[in-house]
Amino acid sequence: MERRIFLSPPWMSGDELSLVHEAFDSNYIAPCGPMVDRFERVFASRVQIPYAVALASGTAALDLLFHELGVTRGDFIFCSDLTFISSIGPAFHRGARPVFLDCDEATWTMNPELLEEALADANRQNRLPKAVVAVDLYGQCCDYDRIERLCKSYEVPLIIDAAEALGARYGTRSAGDAGMASVYSFNGNKIITTSGGGMLCSRDRGIVERARKRSQQSRESVAWYEHLEVGYNYRMSNIVAAIGVGQLAHLDEILRKKREIESWYRAGLPDFTFMPEASYGTSNRWLTVVQFPEQGAGRNGTLSAMVERMRQTLEQENIESRPVWKPMHLQPVFQGCLCYGGSCSERLFANGLCLPSGVSLTRSDADRVIETLHAS
Repeated sequence: MERRIFLSPPWMSGDELSLVHEAFDSNYIAPCGPMVDRFERVFASRVQIPYAVALASGTAALDLLFHELGVTRGDFIFCSDLTFISSIGPAFHRGARPVFLDCDEATWTMNPELLEEALADANRQNRLPKAVVAVDLYGQCCDYDRIERLCKSYEVPLIIDAAEALGARYGTRSAGDAGMASVYSFNGNKIITTSGGGMLCSRDRGIVERARKRSQQSRESVAWYEHLEVGYNYRMSNIVAAIGVGQLAHLDEILRKKREIESWYRAGLPDFTFMPEASYGTSNRWLTVVQFPEQGAGRNGTLSAMVERMRQTLEQENIESRPVWKPMHLQPVFQGCLCYGGSCSERLFANGLCLPSGVSLTRSDADRVIETLHAS
């Protein structure tokens, strides 16, 4: 069998190891240290958001923001429907009640018209959400201006889940530069990786500094261990941050390769439909995502026969692929939760497939994927 082609494996430039050695030599091994400070500084500069705190995961960043907002049992949180479960998971753990909003056909991100409808309904019923979590899907920014304007009109905080979107743009703004705060992920399959980890960014210094304190067990600034509240162990380690510093230095190179990979697929699969790029921005093309003709799959939450056949055919050739995110309103754990719309997300899930898109993918690898798809 031929060498396996993974969906989105980590890519190392080689510079990361020297920075890890530098961290080892400093003997700052545990959380915090000069590499953490450095990673926060260069990351904030790159996304052009002034304040940043490096954390154990993007999920931890969301949890700290829900803590900041006082999210508790019975509160409502509006969230994108087409996303990974971590966008809503921390709020659900706190007892919040999710309300999911379908995506827009033109961008695959949160539909502002449905958000407007949901906020108006919630206002009439005196149950406005504690927050709106808008997700930048597959590296594409949601419509920040429209969503931000709607949230401000009802005085509802907006959180941008930019876990998949580092390097993307909304006009002249970086992915995540909207709302009260944004979160990013550095898992092994993301645009840059630290093996795990995340970042919380905001233009509000107080939000970031409170998150920083809470991520370190909410210890007070005295010589002994004094606590006025119970915090978390959510800080990023110095070793992990060293990898991030090395990765971030190559972000432009990574972004160029991601777009080149998609261009290979577009050229080789002219009859396929690809995820559209929003007119208001530039996607980072984290994953190349294709859509197949609809096969009648719908609310039963299953893949179309064509998508599953394509996925299995690729797997037989030792090529990893993955269906589009299964919408949150179709997840058994969220059965009964309110969803505005849903048909768009359902279609994209039923008829979509993510193709191998790692930075280490070669042209011959892409040709192998394309030939397998044509042969099936």
